[in-house]
Amino acid sequence: MDLLLTHGYFLHEDPKELQIMKPHPPLGILYLCSYLRAKGFGVEVFDSTFSSREELFALLHTTLPTVLGVYSNLGTRPNVVEIVKAAKQAGWQTMVGGPEPAAYIEEYLDAGADVVVIGEGEVTLEELLPALASVRTGHATRAQALASVHGIAFRGEDGLTHRTPARALIPRLDEQPWPAREAIDAGRYVETWRKHHGMAAISLIAARGCPYHCHWCSHEDVFGKTHRRRSPAATVDELEWLLHRYQADTAWFADDVFTIHHEWLFEYAAEMKRRGLKVPFECISRADRLDERVIDTLAELGCYRLWIGSESGSQRLLDAMERGITVDQVRRAVTLAKSRGIGTGVFLMWGYVGEELDDIEATIEHVKRTDPDVFLTTVVYPIKGTPYFREVAPQLVSTKPWAQGSTRDFLIRGRHSPSFYQRANELLKGEVELSRLLKNEQHAPDPSRVSELQLRIARARDGLRESLAEVEA
Repeated sequence: MDLLLTHGYFLHEDPKELQIMKPHPPLGILYLCSYLRAKGFGVEVFDSTFSSREELFALLHTTLPTVLGVYSNLGTRPNVVEIVKAAKQAGWQTMVGGPEPAAYIEEYLDAGADVVVIGEGEVTLEELLPALASVRTGHATRAQALASVHGIAFRGEDGLTHRTPARALIPRLDEQPWPAREAIDAGRYVETWRKHHGMAAISLIAARGCPYHCHWCSHEDVFGKTHRRRSPAATVDELEWLLHRYQADTAWFADDVFTIHHEWLFEYAAEMKRRGLKVPFECISRADRLDERVIDTLAELGCYRLWIGSESGSQRLLDAMERGITVDQVRRAVTLAKSRGIGTGVFLMWGYVGEELDDIEATIEHVKRTDPDVFLTTVVYPIKGTPYFREVAPQLVSTKPWAQGSTRDFLIRGRHSPSFYQRANELLKGEVELSRLLKNEQHAPDPSRVSELQLRIARARDGLRESLAEVEA
């Protein structure tokens, strides 16, 4: 074995996911696995999702050590640091990659990583594995072996950190092999969905990257501020294979913006029709990339839920975020989708810089008028490398040591308290439920339920105003 890949996410340690139970395979490292195997490397994957750290550590201590590669994101940092430490103790060379490490190069190197992989990993690892082997066998120093590998950072024998030139992105995605799903028990994901939701789900991607400029969104990750698409035919090839291989009932397209390229979507729909394929699926898009023809096409394809980033009902905040959309575009997109029988979900964000009570009220009115089937809220958190992070950096307070926390553990001095946003959520939910109840044309509203909701709303609004003065220390 030349390389062991893992990702440090343990489902049994995630209380929220244990309630939801909608896991998907780690496609990123499965893409690395398939690419490197095609190049002749011996690569295995330890899929931590349904496993435990104890099983992983036992494998590290009982297997002849070579190179361990760990995918790290905003939520798995503590696990990844622990895994790297255990691997180093067992004699492995270690590297980390994924969305987060490029923003924390020094910290990951301090934690024991020999190499931080920056950007897409396929070609980088193809060059990196032989270089690490030459270091391991003593044929070259680390600096000698790694300096020519683009897209990495490492520490030389002098203790200094070296960052090599950026790796060029892969131009033609169709030439990449599909993710090595057979390297893990991919069927367990499908069966988990079937057991908990009565339908089997598979996931795939049709494109890499997002070219937009939202201030809170990171482009320090794997794909950068780009957008590259697979051909419609190649995408349908993989989807068709997945449907037959796993007897799936539904699909999830994990693209950042599935409908960004309209002509691609129409060609994809034509290819699906030519093959007689139709599968229910869900995807994410932007309101400004949705019009009547696009929505009609999604409906014909079988889209059963369309997720849209709304973030706020305040146009002032949307402009400050550089979202590039309007509140009216979100409302129109949701209305169009619902008119074609497509379920809708919107993402909302509290706590952006400058948000006032009027902005929160605007968001509540926006959701009431838009009336998506599902709305999810979060309090914005600062991701290093983003314009938002730079803007709030002077007010940031870390509540945990770096290796034990995540980006979500930052406090922002002067921002409203967590209880403030909890009350904002309570107000939003109460207002939307009451609005739906009063709009229901099938049944007259239950007066007692209306009174109950009105009381709940009044209490939430009073609590929100009372907590205006509460701020994060």
